[in-house]
Amino acid sequence: MTTHPPPRSLETEGLTKSFGGVRAVDGATVTFRHGRINALIGPNGSGKTTFFNCVTGMIRPDAGTVTYRGQQITGRPPHRIARAGIGRSFQLCRVFPRMTVLENMLVAVRPARLRDLVGGAGSPAETDKARRLLVRVGIDHLENVEAANLSYGQQKLLELAGVLMGDPDTIMLDEPAGGVNPALIGRIGTLIRELNDEGKTFLVVEHNMDMVMSLSHHVVVFDRGRPIAEGPPSAVRADPRVLEAYLGI
Repeated sequence: MTTHPPPRSLETEGLTKSFGGVRAVDGATVTFRHGRINALIGPNGSGKTTFFNCVTGMIRPDAGTVTYRGQQITGRPPHRIARAGIGRSFQLCRVFPRMTVLENMLVAVRPARLRDLVGGAGSPAETDKARRLLVRVGIDHLENVEAANLSYGQQKLLELAGVLMGDPDTIMLDEPAGGVNPALIGRIGTLIRELNDEGKTFLVVEHNMDMVMSLSHHVVVFDRGRPIAEGPPSAVRADPRVLEAYLGI
């Protein structure tokens, strides 16, 4: 019986972005698979976050293309890429510190109504959805707490819940375990697995190798702005190019 590879979710071809004379992303051609937990790893400064920013429209690439589920999205503004089905978190949490947890959730889905949402205004359906998601990530008891008073790990959970408010098909997480205690890292990993089982595709940038190797189906390794290896975690872990990039051996 002939087997077929899983459908492509996100592809880049020749993606390039320079800052001054430095190529942060250098002709990167990568494919991430639909329905999988994909990881993007690499040493500090290897271009991972710049790659994320090019894909999600935060910055415009100098060259190359980004294709999402067969549709070219290169250079589109972030809100249009979000509408296409891609949600993302950031390396440093982006929450409104003087707004409550619930208000942050409502702003995530209706950013144009920021002024109206201060004080908790929002449609009953949006508010109900926000509360269900807060239950799911385990911070529903904090809905009336200002985000500034959350731990950093709780802010990470809030940011993930806010991403889910938009019902994205693909979720891009930039260092979800960064600065988070081990118990919350486990909680975040469990959420990613559960959401993947429900059909969400993930692309995760992460330095926690234990998390990457236990969670991912497919790993892409960046060095100096371009992919140098990819495959299942077991193969990537043993690849001499990866050992050289990380350890210089």
